[in-house]
Amino acid sequence: MSGIFSTLFVGILAIQNVVAYPNSSPANLGKRDLNSWIASESTYAFNELICNVGSGGCNSGGVASGLVIASPSKSNPDYWYTWTRDSALLQNYIVAQAKIQGVSNPSGSLSDGSGLGEAKYYVDMSPYTGGWGRPQRDGPGLRAAVLIGYGNWLVDNGYTATAQNQGGFDLWEEVNGNSFFTTAAQHRALIEGIKFAARIGKTCNNCATVAPQILCYQQSYWTSSGNYIISNLNVNNGRSGKDANSILTSIHNFDPAAGCDASTFQPCSDRALANHKAVTDSFRSIYTINSGIPQGVAVAVGRYAEDTYYGGNPWYLNTFAAAEQLYDAVYQWNSIGSLTITSVSLNFFKDIYPSAAVGTYASSTATFTSIISATKAYADGYMAIAQQYTPSNGALAEQYSRSNGAPLSASDLTWSYAAFLSAADRRSGIVPRSWGSSAANAVPGSCSSPSFGGSYTSATNTGFPASQPPVTTAVPTSTGGTTTVPTGTTTTDGTSCPTPTACEICQACPTCPSGGTVVAVTFNELVTTQVGQAIKVVGSIPELGNWNAGSAVALSASGYTTSNPLWSATVNLAAGTTFQYKFINVASNGAVTWESDPNRQYTVAAIASSSWR
Repeated sequence: MSGIFSTLFVGILAIQNVVAYPNSSPANLGKRDLNSWIASESTYAFNELICNVGSGGCNSGGVASGLVIASPSKSNPDYWYTWTRDSALLQNYIVAQAKIQGVSNPSGSLSDGSGLGEAKYYVDMSPYTGGWGRPQRDGPGLRAAVLIGYGNWLVDNGYTATAQNQGGFDLWEEVNGNSFFTTAAQHRALIEGIKFAARIGKTCNNCATVAPQILCYQQSYWTSSGNYIISNLNVNNGRSGKDANSILTSIHNFDPAAGCDASTFQPCSDRALANHKAVTDSFRSIYTINSGIPQGVAVAVGRYAEDTYYGGNPWYLNTFAAAEQLYDAVYQWNSIGSLTITSVSLNFFKDIYPSAAVGTYASSTATFTSIISATKAYADGYMAIAQQYTPSNGALAEQYSRSNGAPLSASDLTWSYAAFLSAADRRSGIVPRSWGSSAANAVPGSCSSPSFGGSYTSATNTGFPASQPPVTTAVPTSTGGTTTVPTGTTTTDGTSCPTPTACEICQACPTCPSGGTVVAVTFNELVTTQVGQAIKVVGSIPELGNWNAGSAVALSASGYTTSNPLWSATVNLAAGTTFQYKFINVASNGAVTWESDPNRQYTVAAIASSSWR
C-alpha cells in the first residue's frame, strides 16, 4: 500500500486477511446532512492526518521527524512505513527527504540515481530490504513537484528526466510495466522544474527536451475504441485497464488555469470525463452496496474491477477522487465561461443530463447552468457515499466492505484523510496554483525516447534560511495586510448550542480537562471573495493553529451566495475555553491577508458569528 498523499495534501496498497471494525454496520453509521458532515469531518481528518506525522504525532511515536506513516497499522496489514510518494506536510519533511535520498537500498544508490526509485523505507529512515514491487518511478517526480518551491537541494528531477518511459511498478504496487499515473507525474515534474530553474537562474538539464516526449507517450494510454484510459501498458495481467489510477492522475494533473485540455487529461476534458464514466460504471454491478444504483448516480469506487486484495472492495480515497474530479471540472467550466460536449464525452453528460447534445454552451445559457448543477449534485453523491460508510467517529480506513460498507484493512489511512480534505477543498472552490500545463500541452508529431544520464549528489546543506526556520512555536499575529477586502454585513446567527459530548470521543481535544466536555463551535464569516480566494480562521489555541497561518482552519463556502457571502467552519473546542482569533484571506498564490487588529476574543459557548473588518 501507499499513498499519493503528498500530491493530495499539497497536493497518495496490497496483503490478505479481512479485518472489520466492530459496531460499524450501516445501521450504526451517522446519516447527517452532507454539509455539516464535511465541516465536522474536516476537523477530524486534519487532526488524524497530523497524528501520522513524525515525530510528535499521536500515532507516530518513534517515527523520524518529518516522515509520514501510511497508517498506524502494524499488522493485517502492516503499513508502518513511509513511502517516497507520501506527504510533504511540513518543513522538517524536506530535511528528512534530503537525507533519505542518499540511503542505499535494494533499488540502488544515489551515485547513479537508481536508488531514487525505491518505494518505501522504515520509519527511522533505514532501507526496507524485503521483497517489494520496485522500482516505483512516480515517487521522484511527485516529490520534486511538491517540494520544488522550497529550494534546489532536491535532486529528483535528474532522475525524472533519465527514467522517462522506463517500466516500473504502478501506484498500487502490483503491476510492473508502464503506468499512466507515473508518466503524468513525470511530465508535470519536468514542466515545473523548467519554471523553477528559471526563477533561480539555473537550468533544468534536458527537461525541455524530455518533457514533450513524455507527454507524447502519455497519449498511448488512451483507447479511442473504448473511450477510456488503459492505466497500465506493456503488461499481460488479464485486466481491462479501467482503474481508479486514471482518475487520481486527472486530479493530480488538475491545473486551475488550464482549459479542458485532452492532452494533459484535465478533469473537464472530454477524455477525462469519458474515462470517469467508464471507471465508475465498472463498479456498479460488482459491489452489493451499489446494487440497483443507475448510471449517473454516485456509487462506491474501488481500484479496479478485477481487484482481489482484501476481497476487492471500495476505497474511501477513490470514492473521494471521483467526487474531486467533478468539482475540478465545475471549477474549470466556470473559469472558462463555457463547456463543450463532444462525441467522446456525450455519454457522460447524458447520464447526468439526459437532453445533452454535442456542442458548446456558454455560461449564460440554461443548458450550462443545468449541467453545472447536475455535475455538482453528482459529485456530492460520491461524498455522500463515503459519508454513509464512514463510522460515526469519523475514522477513515483504507477500504469499506463491498457487501455491507463496514471499514476494512488499515486503520486511519493517511491517504484517505488527505483525499477527503482535498475533495472538500475543491468543493469549496479552494484550488492549487497553476503548474503551467497550458504552456506545455502540445503533443509532438512523433514520439521518441531521448536518453540522458543524470548527476546525483547528496544534499549537504539541509538547514533553512534565517528568515524561514521550521515553525516550532506559536507565531504572533500580523498587524494586518494591505489588500482591500470587501466588508460584509454583521449577522445574528440563531443556531442553538449543540449538546456537549464526552471529551473521550473528541479526537482533537488537547485543552480539554479530564472528564470535561466539548462543544461544536461554528465560525461564520460574511465576506465577498474572488475566485481562488479562501477564508480561514487562525487563533491562539492548537485547534486554531497557534497563530500559524499555515495551520489555520479553512472555512467552507458551501453556503455562499451573492446576497449572503457566508464562509463557515465547525471546530470542536473544550467548553469554557477562552481564546483569541482572526480571519485570514488566502489568495490562490498563497498570499495571506490578515484582518485588522485587535484580535477577536471568544469564550466557548455556542456560535462565533462575525463579519470581515
